[in-house]
Amino acid sequence: QENEIKLLTAEIERLKNFGCLGVSPSLEGLRDENAKLKYRLNFLRKSLQEERSKTAKSMININSCLQEIFGAAIQAAYPDLENPPLVVTPSQQPKFGDYQCNSAMGITQILLKTKEQKVSPREIAEKISKNIPANECIEKVEIAGPGFINVHLRKDFVSKQLSSLLMNGVQPPAVGKRKKVVVDFSSPNIAKEMHVGHLRSTIIGESMCRLFEFAGYDVLRLNHLGDWGTQFGMLIAHLQDKFPDYLTVSPPIGDLQAFYKESKRRFDTEEEFKKRAYQCVVLLQSKNPDFIKAWELICDVSRKEFQKIYKCLDITLIERGESFYHDMMKDIVKEFEDKGFVQVDDGRKIVFVPGFPVPLTIMKSDGGYTYDTSDLAALKHRLYEEKADILIYVVDSGQSVHLQTVFAAGQMIGWYDPKVTRVAHAAFGVVLGEDKKKFKTRSGDTVRLIDLLEEGLKRAMDKLKDKERDKVLTAEELKAAQTSVAFGCIKYADLSHNRLNDYVFSFDKMLDDRGNTAAYLLYAFTRIRAIARLANIDEQMLRKAAREEVLILDHEKEWKLGKCILRFPEILQKILEDLLLHTLCDYLYELATTFTEFYDNCYCVEKDRQSGE
Repeated sequence: QENEIKLLTAEIERLKNFGCLGVSPSLEGLRDENAKLKYRLNFLRKSLQEERSKTAKSMININSCLQEIFGAAIQAAYPDLENPPLVVTPSQQPKFGDYQCNSAMGITQILLKTKEQKVSPREIAEKISKNIPANECIEKVEIAGPGFINVHLRKDFVSKQLSSLLMNGVQPPAVGKRKKVVVDFSSPNIAKEMHVGHLRSTIIGESMCRLFEFAGYDVLRLNHLGDWGTQFGMLIAHLQDKFPDYLTVSPPIGDLQAFYKESKRRFDTEEEFKKRAYQCVVLLQSKNPDFIKAWELICDVSRKEFQKIYKCLDITLIERGESFYHDMMKDIVKEFEDKGFVQVDDGRKIVFVPGFPVPLTIMKSDGGYTYDTSDLAALKHRLYEEKADILIYVVDSGQSVHLQTVFAAGQMIGWYDPKVTRVAHAAFGVVLGEDKKKFKTRSGDTVRLIDLLEEGLKRAMDKLKDKERDKVLTAEELKAAQTSVAFGCIKYADLSHNRLNDYVFSFDKMLDDRGNTAAYLLYAFTRIRAIARLANIDEQMLRKAAREEVLILDHEKEWKLGKCILRFPEILQKILEDLLLHTLCDYLYELATTFTEFYDNCYCVEKDRQSGE
């Protein structure tokens, strides 16, 4: 932007000499070359000003700053090295300073391999240290052990960052151009109830959306419902038999799960019914109005059930099921055919993708489409129509090979370049019971999600009553505490585990107020709020103090807390890159325990013994 401003300013100066100035930027004037240039210049200046003011208010990523400093030092010390390793991490113990640069060991290996020079890591660390450029954040560096560079931060630098944070609020570092992120998550099947398997996709997906929104991205949250396909044939045929007047009288399908089971039993045992079910699929796919009405009725019943769960868990989604992409599938098949990627196998149209053993089936022998076709259509629509810069699929690990094949097919046909557009599968493991086996009911059925949420509410209320909260809270406050604890604990238990691993579902562990749990964090948060209430200090007073006074970090526990608070942008950057949200949970737990240490050592509020104030 700065370069373009310079060029435009020079161009306007040049036009001035031709006497072209003085045109007002009205619509007519905008046609004039000079006015266009001035208009663009003003726009750029304004946007650069906004960007700068936002950046000035944003939190600084200290780790990134240190990487820049050490990057410059390594470049100055070893100008001939290409892509030298740059490793900067927070120190695990205070005696090793605040951060560590561990690049010297890696550089030793490179010098040995590429230049056959044998230099000790300690010698390299000393050379890097001597070339550290002037900066505002490093107090001193020390070389320890085989070549670790221990970094001590300047107290006035940390103090300044904390004051800025108090004045401006928690502003994440600016992301530059506002990128579009599409997140595909939850995605249950119509006519089937949401079960515990949908819990992880729903919670992880919602949290990823909130993360990208918080960081300033434009986020589209998509629910890729299973709302199209052969199962609708049997459901519609069963609907016609059970409620023949469904077109005029709304059928009372309360229990859709039972309705689904009945139609499936008939499909498996009655040959005549099976034939009709297949005919119903054909009529539905050819958009026969009566069959579309039946389909919509079934979808509406499911939607209402899903919505109850989304409301409990505070989930926001835009529904865009497989049916949305149905009309695009014909063109997808044609595009793959035109580019010579299609082979015919026993009447099916298949596509082999290099590096993947199982081909994609994009058309069945009866002319119908498959999940492969709808997933390809969805991928193309999200890239071309939604213009996504980042695409995230929050789907279980079992779908990994399928999704990687679809992504690779999209690259093969030229829809996107992975260097430009990020398409990621945020995979997750299964939910296990406390016996470490797949989470089931006593009768061996899959656990219904609504039952699980109701059990959570019941357990949360028992816990609150054990602690006699019902005696001090109003009925309304008790209800709010119950839902916060129940749903907060269910979400946090999922998010605090590495999503790639399977995780054991245990209400007892979730509701324990010791350790890294939502119950502990809610307790820590409540305690902090209580201190603020007791001290009778509001945000305005804090901001005024931050503007007028210098924050002094003398006590080791307040120094530790100050540094911990400022690590937030580093955590944010890490989870935006690897999409592993448990890192944020670990950080929050560390922040809460660090605050507790600080509070136990440095009193924030004390009672006056005489007045009791």
